[in-house]
Amino acid sequence: MSKERKPYIGVIGGSGLYDPEILGSVKEVTVHTPYGAPSDNIFIGEIKGVTVAFLPRHGRGHKYPPHRINYRANIWALHSLGVKRIIAVSAVGSLREDYEPGDFVLPDQFVDMTKNRSYTFYDGPKVAHIQIGLEPFCPELRKIVLDTAREHNIKIHDGGCYICIEGPRFSTKAESRIWKDVFKCDIIGMTLIPEINLARELGICYSLIAMVTDYDIWAERVVTAEEVVKVMKENVEKAKKLLYSVIPKVPETKGCKCEEILKTAFL
Repeated sequence: MSKERKPYIGVIGGSGLYDPEILGSVKEVTVHTPYGAPSDNIFIGEIKGVTVAFLPRHGRGHKYPPHRINYRANIWALHSLGVKRIIAVSAVGSLREDYEPGDFVLPDQFVDMTKNRSYTFYDGPKVAHIQIGLEPFCPELRKIVLDTAREHNIKIHDGGCYICIEGPRFSTKAESRIWKDVFKCDIIGMTLIPEINLARELGICYSLIAMVTDYDIWAERVVTAEEVVKVMKENVEKAKKLLYSVIPKVPETKGCKCEEILKTAFL
């Protein structure tokens, strides 16, 4: 691996995806940030000649629950290494019958129901208001992931609204039905926010591969831990294969407008 070449692509691995097995020529880097330590060291390696930075969101061994992840340190660490585009992977629950366990989803919108997280790099005296409402997720990255998944016959849904809850507890049945029937959301998870917000504040493109592991409690289906683990393992293997094919297709020169939101963000 060339020492001079910075990783312009970052991969954030979610539940079950803790190790950089898809990378070659891997080196482990400790990054210090103004916000403390990230979830783990960052692994820098190559996929088909492309330099990639990999960070396990929860740390190796799943050390950090969703509400205790140092999201600011994670995003700052990747940014400091040169990352311009992030592809994140996350396990989610389904709020739709047709988004089945084992499916992948490429969300295009989100609803934030978290309560107690650090949401911005701009706490003052400099203030920024990031407008990402129309396209929170990078459309260029989404298309590359979607097309590649379909080439590999991976069942993937193009679009969906991700509702992010605080965690670590799961929703009650009443809450789940509100997310589904009132908010009209499609998938539910605990880690998208503020990860996506922080990435966009630094001009980083962001796309999420959401892996459905189960139906949320609205469906009133008893789901065992064994079933969830089985689906998660299968999903993680599919995600690795997908990332291995997607990453070489991601251009270093952006064809999206993700950075343009910074032009009007500052008062």
